[in-house]
Amino acid sequence: MNPSSPPRSRQIPVIVLAGFLGSGKTTLLNHLLRHRAGNRIGVIVNDFGSIEIDAMTVSGQVGSTVSLGGGCLCCAVDVSELDTYLETLTRPAARLDVIVIEASGLAEPQELVRMLLASENPHIVYEGLVEVVDAAEFAATRERHPEIDRHLAVADLVVLNKTDRAGEAERLRVREAVAATGSTAAVVPASYGRVDPELLFDPALRPDSDEKARQLSFEDLYLEERAAETGEEHGGHLHAAYESLDFTSDVPMSPRRLMAFLDSRPEGLYRIKGYVDFGAGDPANAYALHAVGRFLRFAPQPWTRGGPRLTRLVLIGSGIDVPGLRKALEDCRAPDGPTTDTAQDAAHERSMWGVLRYVRGPGDDA
Repeated sequence: MNPSSPPRSRQIPVIVLAGFLGSGKTTLLNHLLRHRAGNRIGVIVNDFGSIEIDAMTVSGQVGSTVSLGGGCLCCAVDVSELDTYLETLTRPAARLDVIVIEASGLAEPQELVRMLLASENPHIVYEGLVEVVDAAEFAATRERHPEIDRHLAVADLVVLNKTDRAGEAERLRVREAVAATGSTAAVVPASYGRVDPELLFDPALRPDSDEKARQLSFEDLYLEERAAETGEEHGGHLHAAYESLDFTSDVPMSPRRLMAFLDSRPEGLYRIKGYVDFGAGDPANAYALHAVGRFLRFAPQPWTRGGPRLTRLVLIGSGIDVPGLRKALEDCRAPDGPTTDTAQDAAHERSMWGVLRYVRGPGDDA
């Protein structure tokens, strides 16, 4: 398989969106629905009562599902029925690209994450816990809900929302609070929940037949109207809140060195995606790498016959040292070229090639 190709049995990324009442979760969700990067999004709302999503009210009745337009769906569910609705949303007929679970303002997001990681649904892959924080009201929220420190500690990405209303001192206090929990989560500033969707999920890749002729979606109309009103391009300046690094190597990577790098990922590095060439260790396969926060997964994918054998990775984060990360990845290459490696690397290879899938998550031994 070509390293730039998606896996044959595609898994739908599932994002948990959490934050206390008033932090701006639903505003951020509405923003994602308007700027979907072409994706069809399934929304699971873990809450009761009246919830407004994109100007449509979703009844708090467990089991209700409504269309949000553009192929997006929304369900209001109880946590105990999460697996049931994931099964529904991952059916081929739903044609979804991304699933977002909006947790109740009083929910324990760690429980949702544990359920996802323990899920036996082969069609999903955990894509991280996003904790939304009201920067302007952080001190007051922390006083009312001291458990916010626990939520920050397990978050993979912290969206520091309403920064337009918070001074620099308050923003610094939030960042210090995140660091004090021991978290290495990326912290991204935002106003009105506007974060770049590409920080959370990839743009949709559609077959040509899907794109030749189609009706304009709500997203298309909204973006055109917005651009006409403000003069902004579709992407705006949202990408300025984070940095990305594209890394390509025609020299195979050392398993031992790469794992050491992945196990000590620096603060602010949120996502890593791509394919890795381990050379002689497994000449038949490229290894799909997916990392979000502290969660890490490898999966073998056969190379395409006659295609290039390259390591291709994209790293995304906030406040990351791009030149330093590039140098660290260059140092992960096999020391003696594409056909030989150290005894330690060979031993590490044998332990990896003996399994079909390599997964590491929070709490696992390094």
